[in-house]
Amino acid sequence: MEARIRMQKLRERIMTADEAAGFIQDGMTLGISGFTRAGDAKAVPMALAERCKRTGEAMHIQLWTGASVAEEVDRVLAEAGIVSRRLPYQSDRLLRDAINRGDIMYTDQHLSLTVEMIRSGELGRLDVAIIEAVAITENGGIIPSTSVGNSPTFAAMADKVIIELNTRQSPLLEGMHDIYLPGPRPHREPLPLKEVNERIGTSYIPVDPDKIVGIVLTDRADHFVNMVSGDEETEMIARHLLDFFETQVKSGQMPPELYPLQSGVGAVSNAVLSGLKNASFKNLTMYSEVLQDAVFELLDSGVLAFASGCAITVTPEHATEVMQRLHEYRDKIILRPQEISNHPELIRRLGIIAMNTALEADIYGNVNSTHVCGTHIMNGIGGSGDFARNSLLSVFVTKSTAKNGQVSSIVPMVSHVDHTEHDVDILVTEQGLADLRGLAPRERSRLVIEQCAHPDYKDALLDYVERAELRGGQTPHVIEEALSWHQRFRETGSMRITEPEYV
Repeated sequence: MEARIRMQKLRERIMTADEAAGFIQDGMTLGISGFTRAGDAKAVPMALAERCKRTGEAMHIQLWTGASVAEEVDRVLAEAGIVSRRLPYQSDRLLRDAINRGDIMYTDQHLSLTVEMIRSGELGRLDVAIIEAVAITENGGIIPSTSVGNSPTFAAMADKVIIELNTRQSPLLEGMHDIYLPGPRPHREPLPLKEVNERIGTSYIPVDPDKIVGIVLTDRADHFVNMVSGDEETEMIARHLLDFFETQVKSGQMPPELYPLQSGVGAVSNAVLSGLKNASFKNLTMYSEVLQDAVFELLDSGVLAFASGCAITVTPEHATEVMQRLHEYRDKIILRPQEISNHPELIRRLGIIAMNTALEADIYGNVNSTHVCGTHIMNGIGGSGDFARNSLLSVFVTKSTAKNGQVSSIVPMVSHVDHTEHDVDILVTEQGLADLRGLAPRERSRLVIEQCAHPDYKDALLDYVERAELRGGQTPHVIEEALSWHQRFRETGSMRITEPEYV
């Protein structure tokens, strides 16, 4: 334990999870480590939920994280009725249901903005931070585990800090982090990062040791989830995108090693990224948030030279191997705070190729990535907005249909807008790729339908566009019918038009 807790006086603050949970009281705001189920606090949140169930204590807290955390936090706390407000991102089904019922207030935020709002006081006071660590340095610095997320700002701003020292997490993680926090606004100095593989901060999270009120020893693995494997459709999406990249290189618009890549979370994004191992590109780099299975496949194959991210989030079948081979990746990976991995200044400077997933896109290039039928949240906007708005090239991918073909992912008008047409350069489905750069809305609509829509829905989309254009406008719509596809789905379970609808 001396190697894990190197500041002697902090060894006196070791306590149980139940004892640490005693610092959390009704009405408090709790900030915990974790980003896409990696490096999240595990023991103390569960102890808090158990305490409330056992005693019948009525408690409501605000819960802040980096991004999504495992069921050990979100589901357990939601079941116990503890969470009154949640931000900035989530992915648990039970929590999602509570949000959509209105039982929990959910603030869906760009992931680069949360800590800016915390520092400025816009979100109120942070009472307690719980941060998972692999070690504590001689000066009390926190060595994070498999994610950084918002932990550095939580540690700086919280009144009290609890550390979950997880001995299951590999000590080889020490040295893989680069902790840097921007200065105060206004008159902030430019962020000094110019290359994906540069280090600009420390290997630990600075914290006042006197604020560390408890250290809880744990031995728990990250609760990763299995990811749906790629299929013929995702392979086609990858092929369309790779063909586009190859054309861009041949025309001189991109260098042979492309520009730094960002890839969103999920099966489709992972499958598309994985497709790069079959391409001709070498010495690629990544400047992203989440390092998924495909990142390690590309590192192992030699296609990817370096990856900068915020969290290591791999499937259970790959987790053990990746953790055992960390010594092989130490010189190829950096983990940063999410406000640095997602910072608009750096995304613009580095010239990122951003690849994210859409729930649906409309004929003019607007993208909905968060809400089913415009009302029910899935997960949240996450970092896709940070990257789409500021990248050199903003790509959104989706299968052209969902629900066994009953839903078209290309619609006349999206039911909720997360990314406006101004932030979307490329749309890709298994049907094809639409390069929307420099096009007017009337040009965009025909290209999106031709290249991206499923054949079962093309005629209906063309009919809509033709009638909309007769009404005129820069962005033509038959406004009373613009969301009729979603209404039809809610009423019948399908967007398909089974008989002539218009006369």
